[in-house]
Amino acid sequence: MDYSWILMLVLMFAMLYFFMIRPENKRKKEAENLRNSLAVGDEITTIGGMTGTVCAVKENTIVFETGADRVRIEITKWAVSNKTAAAPEPTAK
Repeated sequence: MDYSWILMLVLMFAMLYFFMIRPENKRKKEAENLRNSLAVGDEITTIGGMTGTVCAVKENTIVFETGADRVRIEITKWAVSNKTAAAPEPTAK
């Protein structure tokens, strides 16, 4: 019997796993960790492109403030694309 086709099939599945499935699962896990680590004061960008500062964090939603007009918007956590931790405010001497 020729087992080369079985070996080729296993090799193709391994390549599929390491080049497609594993990186996607890693990205999902990193995004979940990002969304669970949101804190008041973090600068965020939503998947729609809105940017602002987190004002409140709830179980499944966050409230963020957008710029100088101080509009507050409540969105679900999965809508957060990325964050940058806010710089600490300088202390007056």
